[in-house]
Amino acid sequence: MASESPSVAISTPTGSTAFRAGFVDTIPLWLGVAPFGAIYAVSALTAGLSPAQTLAMSLFVFAGASQFTAAGLFAAGVAPFTIIITTLVINARHILLAAALAPFMRQASPAARAGIAFQLTDETFAVGMRRFLTSQGSPAYQFGTNLSLYCIWQASTIAGMLLGSLIPDPATYGLDLVFPLTFIGLLMPLLRDRVSGLVAALSAALTLAGALLLPGRWYILIAGLVASGIGAFLARQPHTTIAQKEKV
Repeated sequence: MASESPSVAISTPTGSTAFRAGFVDTIPLWLGVAPFGAIYAVSALTAGLSPAQTLAMSLFVFAGASQFTAAGLFAAGVAPFTIIITTLVINARHILLAAALAPFMRQASPAARAGIAFQLTDETFAVGMRRFLTSQGSPAYQFGTNLSLYCIWQASTIAGMLLGSLIPDPATYGLDLVFPLTFIGLLMPLLRDRVSGLVAALSAALTLAGALLLPGRWYILIAGLVASGIGAFLARQPHTTIAQKEKV
């Protein structure tokens, strides 16, 4: 199974058609992204960042949770080095996402791979991976879905800067649940065999345990690494390979 993955990375459709498809397929996710982009802008301005700094963080960091955390730390007068390290820890899970996509990007240029890695999010990873696993994915499609979410995040940041206090708290309407529920919905079709289901369940259990027992955000990366390592070990076992083939 693992040796077949890279072959679908360059399957059709490709080029502008795939890019357009990726962009359009991600538009339904805008509903969950836009309110938080606007609220981030309000939070950042309230914390003392200038409009230029607020927009620059969305343009160059592009990570919702990290941007909210950075704004809060800035308001508290935390040292810049601490803010940077905290942001890196929160975003460390993206290393695992990029590693999972890497086999499908081997024929993309270094510049294309760098651009895709920069804009990759939890949601766009799930959207793109669904296509790769059905032999319809391509770097162009992944770039399209990445850019779609990137554009709405910038637009909502600007809206938040302009509208300010007129924007209500998304949690009031339950929109804070949109992100996790959307990701779970995108994830479920990817659990196609016993090993992937086990890895997902183990990741969830370890993450919950880490959130309750460990400080900071390191538990997210730890849970991902441990569960992925166990999944890789199980996938190499002869009986696991047979079970996967039967599922497929």
